[in-house]
Amino acid sequence: MPESSEPSPFVKAHNQEVINTIPPTPGDFEDATRGLLAQPDVPAIYSKDDKSTVVWNFSAYDFLQGGDPADCPPSVNPSLWRQGLLTAVAGLFHVTSDGLHTVYQVRGYDLSNMTIITGDTGLIVIDPLASYETAQAALKLFRETTENTAPIKHVIYTHSHVDHFGGSRGLFADNGGNAPEGLRVYAPTGFLEHAISENVLAGPAMARRSEYMYAANLDKGPRGQVGAGLGLTISTGEVTLLPPTDYIGGELHQPTPRDKWSTSEWVIDWRPGLYALTIDGVKVVFQLTPGTEAPAEMNFYFPQLKALCMAENATHTMHNILSLRGAQVRDPHAWSKYLTEAIQTFGEHTDTEFASHHWPRWGKENIVEFLSNQRDMYAYLNDQALRLIDDGYTGIEIAEKLEKLPRGLAEHWYDQGYYGSLSHNLKAVYQRYIGWFDGNPAHLWDLPPVKSGVQYVAAMGGPEQVLSTARQAHEAGEYRWAAELLNHVVFATGDPAFQVDPKTLEAVKLLQADVFTQLGYGAENGTWRNFYLTGAQEVVKGPQKAIEHGASDLVRSMSLEQFFMAMAKSIDGPKAAEEQRDPIVLRWVVTGNPPEVVEGVPQPGTPDRECTVTLRNGALIYVEGRDLLAGRTDATITLSRAALDQLALSGHLFTVNFDKEVKEGVIQVDDLSVANTVFRYLTFPRPSFPIVTPKTDR
Repeated sequence: MPESSEPSPFVKAHNQEVINTIPPTPGDFEDATRGLLAQPDVPAIYSKDDKSTVVWNFSAYDFLQGGDPADCPPSVNPSLWRQGLLTAVAGLFHVTSDGLHTVYQVRGYDLSNMTIITGDTGLIVIDPLASYETAQAALKLFRETTENTAPIKHVIYTHSHVDHFGGSRGLFADNGGNAPEGLRVYAPTGFLEHAISENVLAGPAMARRSEYMYAANLDKGPRGQVGAGLGLTISTGEVTLLPPTDYIGGELHQPTPRDKWSTSEWVIDWRPGLYALTIDGVKVVFQLTPGTEAPAEMNFYFPQLKALCMAENATHTMHNILSLRGAQVRDPHAWSKYLTEAIQTFGEHTDTEFASHHWPRWGKENIVEFLSNQRDMYAYLNDQALRLIDDGYTGIEIAEKLEKLPRGLAEHWYDQGYYGSLSHNLKAVYQRYIGWFDGNPAHLWDLPPVKSGVQYVAAMGGPEQVLSTARQAHEAGEYRWAAELLNHVVFATGDPAFQVDPKTLEAVKLLQADVFTQLGYGAENGTWRNFYLTGAQEVVKGPQKAIEHGASDLVRSMSLEQFFMAMAKSIDGPKAAEEQRDPIVLRWVVTGNPPEVVEGVPQPGTPDRECTVTLRNGALIYVEGRDLLAGRTDATITLSRAALDQLALSGHLFTVNFDKEVKEGVIQVDDLSVANTVFRYLTFPRPSFPIVTPKTDR
């Protein structure tokens, strides 16, 4: 973004008004520091493989440490500034104890929290952060502060998002990242399927957009990134995964029947759908909440501690119905329903509530009010969007009509849109029920951005005239209109035949950068600010280098079907369909597969797996075992599961490495040319594809 961008008078006036819209609640600052035992003793956490690379930077957020909400700089929305001050509180915290077992949290070491519970013989870790390095550092802080050297015997993943499992191997850094024998890892049913589909199948696009959402390449400070609402940002270390051994809702962990339930033992009354387990002497009651903040998620209650973990279903912000990084649209009705269920089941017996983000809450009445208001918020989003949908309004129109929450919700800081926003959440509800098409045939076949830009700019009198009109809008504080005008000029340049004077184009990009900057300065939502300010940087400087996280554990955890799903979505379908009119049938024999593990029990079966993959009509079709209708096999490929995993990690070197492994005898293939005919249609994504400027053909 332009170095000289000052907050405009319009932004200053807007920000000045914001802080007065919600009553002050100093209790949040007391809760955010309550139980603090130790603060970070290092300025940063470094990559385990490159000690010069920072993956988490405490000192970058020194400008937020100990700040006062009243001292908000004019370049930051005061409501977001307040949230930044709260999420910048980092360290090890004592949450609660029953005399035998204690709950600790490490906060401010990543976007998410790590929770540690002392069991009878070892530790239970809940959500080991997003990367190996931050999890290792968080555990080190816990051990050095408490002098507790007990082994980690149990890990619980609340849900299938990477910031809640990516650091799992970092817990065992002293053992080379390898899990100790007997470790049990609990997760909600469907966890692995959703974790892989989100991070592998659409992973490249989500990773690129995440760089906008969390502003990975922006400086931290009042003119840059001040947080993401849900936390400060996400760490950039190595993503790992220890696959679950125990699935709540899986084959061996089914709901506890009424005749096996004792209210005196489990404190709460029995109801259908609860899972009661004792984990290292700690009693836990699980509540599955599929389709809420994640497709696979669960809350759980600790009867002895009278403590409730709400995963990411209740946080100190309005959450996303649709994440700006991209994801499946979430179900706000189900979200509200499961919050009601949690309130009715656990509320009367809960003294402490904590979650995978932000700080805990204490006191039954306080907790019930918080959960109830969060519940009401998601119900309101769902129902009011549907009401207006049925009255013929589009998503954009609904977001403009419902600009504010009702007073009973809006008066609470924890309902404000720091991570999700009322605007994009209402559009997401529309998308969930109605889809992308608003019913107007004028929008049924829109021109793509480059063609649309050329036509609009020409119709408006050319680039100079559009620039002049945009300047007038900018001077009037009409930033949304200015951004739309300038966007047409920027994208029109994607047509080689469309000529723009270089000086005019430079002026357009600089003005667009300032427009984005002003919109960012005024945004209450942390991710909106990050998108705007990253866009301001990129429109002038171009896409920045992508950050590599590594995800080899995710690849190794893929089923054969998921591996070939990933291959199928990489096929250049139009080219393959045109050039290969006859099907090409490949038989794959994969040896050395580890036994499937169900609820911690290895299942009997052969280490050899076979499948058939057929390229036909531009699509790569997977069939487990032999495809009885595919016809003659054109080539058979035999390789180990380890070799298959290495191929999956090869990226654009897939074919080169395949040929090399064939030559060295690691892979056997009876017709290499046929295999390579299929492989030559593989494409590989650009890790830093442009977002605010036109895409170029490769």
